[in-house]
Amino acid sequence: MPLDVRNELDLSAWWMPFTANRQFKTAPRLFASASGVTYRMADGQAVLDGTAGLWCVNAGHGRPEIADAVHHQLMELDYAPPFQLGHSLAFELAAKLARLAPAGLDRVFFTNSGSESVETALKIAFAYHRARGEGQRTKLVGRERGYHGVNFGGMSVGGLVNNRRMFPAMPYVHHLAQTHLPKRNGFSVGQPEHGAELADELERMALLHGGETIAAVIVEPVVGSGGVLPPPKGYLERLRAICDKHGILLIFDEVITGFGRVGAPFATQRLGVTPDIMTTAKGVTNGVVPMGAVFASRQIHDAFMQGPPEAIEFFHGYTYSGHPVACAAALATLDIYEREGLLTRVLELEGAWAEAIHGLRGSPHVTDIRNFGLMGAIDLAPRPGAPGARGYAALLGGLANGLLLRASGDTLAFSPPLIVSADQIGEIFEIVGKVLKTID
Repeated sequence: MPLDVRNELDLSAWWMPFTANRQFKTAPRLFASASGVTYRMADGQAVLDGTAGLWCVNAGHGRPEIADAVHHQLMELDYAPPFQLGHSLAFELAAKLARLAPAGLDRVFFTNSGSESVETALKIAFAYHRARGEGQRTKLVGRERGYHGVNFGGMSVGGLVNNRRMFPAMPYVHHLAQTHLPKRNGFSVGQPEHGAELADELERMALLHGGETIAAVIVEPVVGSGGVLPPPKGYLERLRAICDKHGILLIFDEVITGFGRVGAPFATQRLGVTPDIMTTAKGVTNGVVPMGAVFASRQIHDAFMQGPPEAIEFFHGYTYSGHPVACAAALATLDIYEREGLLTRVLELEGAWAEAIHGLRGSPHVTDIRNFGLMGAIDLAPRPGAPGARGYAALLGGLANGLLLRASGDTLAFSPPLIVSADQIGEIFEIVGKVLKTID
């Protein structure tokens, strides 16, 4: 049960993100420590991490190699300005990331989060076309149920209504239909069979608006926060072909799917479709220090490298781009991934993962189950007149039984650290099954 800290800790000042603040502060749920695949609550209860924190702690919690690297870097060089100056770790990290990326995506721009990575990618797309004399490309295409962070660009191309309804979105943004087809693809294991034709909506948009006016299309290769929606077979290939036909840049948002989540360094490699730009964050530092990285093709990068060599080619960046402490954390994280084979370990686990999560088919309230790599989702029928209430009850029930899961409305999402064992996978869904039997 949550620890009653209301008389011990002032909870009023922090305006919490994506949280029902009043509800939370009447019954706080506070973490105190973490190690491996386990959190410990403030009251001492152990909780199995079924979500890798927030899709980010891929190598597990409390890795001393990362902590040591961060401490050393803090004492050696705690900060260095990234404008017109540099430090060696940023170049070392960029080169190492480029070697992990799909062939051709070997130019890296550092950010501090997934939201910033998306904003950067969109700005690169606009500026690239302008540098080539195609400044008329001012339109963007996102997708329903897509999540691309919470800044204005990412919110605008995103397709989650609650993230958009209170804020004015950017103009000239259009959205493809979402790809969840439960009547045709219910309880799919891996990529669903039906729905590739939904990509053809991009061709219709190109004909309607003029393909020469569209700068970029951005999609998650596997939708994460919108409900873990694997792409239908052939869907991404069709998007790639339509983009090539009309000179549109294809951006993959791999903030969640990057760094081993689907059994390869990046989903683009697992799925065999290469974008022009790729956004990442989260797992690059194992969630220890905020950092993101945008990968761009050599063609895109080189289009900016014109004019006098002393001229700034791209007027964009952040105070903390390539922060030395974040770089140290990322390099230590990548070493762990390589040494322990974590970027491909999911290939060994996904069979047990699929069997365990789909073993809950027929459980109370379950209307659909999906999985891909070490990602999974269970849809629950909403309570009449109270959408999201059943998902929230499952979240609380999971915690009470020693499991952290993610509830987005009435969808339960799972993405444990990549070091999880087959036995722990079984434990995750054993707890979920128990919880589903106890909630109304």
